[in-house]
Amino acid sequence: MKLLITGANRGLGFALTTEAVERGHTVFAGVRSLEHPIESLRQLRSDFPDQVILLPLDVTDEATCLSATKRLESENITLDVIINNAAILNERSKRIEELDLEKVEQSFQINLFGPMRVIKFFLPILTKGSDSSIINISSEAGSFQNAYGGDYPYALSKSALNMFSKQLRKYLADDQVSVYAVHPGWIKTDMGGEQAPGTPEESARGILNIVEKKQKITSTSSFINTKGEPMPL
Repeated sequence: MKLLITGANRGLGFALTTEAVERGHTVFAGVRSLEHPIESLRQLRSDFPDQVILLPLDVTDEATCLSATKRLESENITLDVIINNAAILNERSKRIEELDLEKVEQSFQINLFGPMRVIKFFLPILTKGSDSSIINISSEAGSFQNAYGGDYPYALSKSALNMFSKQLRKYLADDQVSVYAVHPGWIKTDMGGEQAPGTPEESARGILNIVEKKQKITSTSSFINTKGEPMPL
C-alpha cells in the first residue's frame, strides 16, 4: 500500500512511518519543511530507500498541499491510505480566563483545518474502494462525554475533528473508503510526556492493523481506539 502520513518526522508520526515500511508499504512522509530536524526520517529512508519518500507538506498552508499533490499526480501516484497525524497541544492546563485566543486559533489551524486541507487536496488521488482508509488521529480529550475543564484548544479541535471524520465517512460511504478518528492512547511523545504508560510503537501497530483490515471492527462508531473499540462521543 501507499500511505501519506503527516507529521511523520517525530512521535507517533515517525512510529507509524517506521511500522508501515517495515510491513512492506511505501510512505510519503509529510514534513513541514525539509530544513526542520528530520534526521530520524533520513536514516529510515537510508534503510528503506524505495519506501520512504519525503514530502514537504505544511498542513496550515494550502500552497504546499497543492504542490505536494501535483508532485504525486505528475508521477501518476495514487494513495491507498491517508493518516492525518500532525497536531499541536498548546495552552496546556490554562484556565479559560488565561487563554491566548491566538493559540486557540493556531490549534484549530493545525488540528482541524490541517486535516481538512489535506483531504481537500489529496482525496482526488486516493484510490476508492474497501481497501482504502482515512485515519484522523484524534484523542479521548475530544469526547463530549468525558469533557473536562482544561486543554481547551486541543480538546475542542479534536472534538471538531471527530465530527469531520463522521461527515467524511458519510460522504465516502458509496466509495467504500473506511474513515476513522482514532484515539492513539496516552503514549510517550513530546505531547504525552514520559509518564505516559503506552509507546508510539504500540499505538502504531494497532493503527496499521486497522489500516490493513487485520483488526476486526464490529462497532459502527467512527471514533475508535487502536484496538478497534468504540470511544465515547
